[in-house]
Amino acid sequence: MTVKSNHVTIKGIKDGLVFLLDDKCEFNLLLEELRYKLEHSHQNILTGPIIHVDVKLGTRNVTEEQKQAILDILGQKGNLLVRSVEAPEPETADETNGLTTMSGIVRSGQMLHHEGNLLFLGDVNPGGTICCTGDIFVLGSLRGMAHAGFGGQEEAVIAASYFAPTQLRISETISRPPDEWENRETSMEFAFLQDGKMQIDKITNIFRVRPDFNVFKGV
Repeated sequence: MTVKSNHVTIKGIKDGLVFLLDDKCEFNLLLEELRYKLEHSHQNILTGPIIHVDVKLGTRNVTEEQKQAILDILGQKGNLLVRSVEAPEPETADETNGLTTMSGIVRSGQMLHHEGNLLFLGDVNPGGTICCTGDIFVLGSLRGMAHAGFGGQEEAVIAASYFAPTQLRISETISRPPDEWENRETSMEFAFLQDGKMQIDKITNIFRVRPDFNVFKGV
């Protein structure tokens, strides 16, 4: 088979080779051409002494499996020693859509501050504070203070498995829970703003407030 495309460019540098891999073509086609070029071109270089190789993937995001597939092909040439693989940094959770997971206990006198949305696996004890610029989800007991939407995000929500906070705050709106909350049977609930006032509802109704959440409707 003859590969005539130029999805793989091999350039010599002072201390090795650079493999420039096209970031727009289909990945399997890229692997196909990489195999072909290693077998049928640059034989005077690829059969000599050890050569350091830098692989540049451009803007292509690759999985670990895809990255390993490239390394496996290059590894078939015993004199090629891959020194680096340059690829885009994996996307990190941002404060609008991403969700960061943390665990532990926020004890009395402690404050946990996070930029973005937070899933906290643990308890927030009375006297403890959890503060986020986005949403707060506590997989545990929320018995301290929670401040979501710090910085002005009024659509933020605060949810917990055991919902008995000493104080809630969303954006600039502050709400102290009624006295009867301390002794009531609580369930998984969440707080949100509606017409500028703090509201509490069961977690199963969160989609009514946040239509951006996906809803499981069964089969």
